[in-house]
Amino acid sequence: MSSKFNGSRNDGDTTPDTGIEAHADLRDGAGKLLGGIVRRDGEWVLGMDGKMVGSSDSAATMLALIRRAASMHERTGAIATLKFSDALRDAANAEARELGLEFQQFEAQLDEKMKSDPPSSVRGPTDRTGLH
Repeated sequence: MSSKFNGSRNDGDTTPDTGIEAHADLRDGAGKLLGGIVRRDGEWVLGMDGKMVGSSDSAATMLALIRRAASMHERTGAIATLKFSDALRDAANAEARELGLEFQQFEAQLDEKMKSDPPSSVRGPTDRTGLH
């Protein structure tokens, strides 16, 4: 993760450049990584429990999904800490604005869509989350 990442991060990070930019992480109360978002080759990639679970050109979709995962974790009574980069937040907000929405409205619409549509029925060619 880079020093632009929101949250405590060592600015002296010497992680080799792999072409993958970390933009979000979701951790439990003990600091264990539950999930995260990276940007790889211009695509946003969501990982949970050490596995890639989806990718999309949509920053707004990925941010909404990891926020949903944090909420689900918290509903079990557990602590969840979500930190994300300014770049991810700004891209998600810009995408929502292009649709004439605030990000919170985009997030609410995605949540409703997830409740009403099974994921396999809405897959698109550039969105492998099955959600947008």
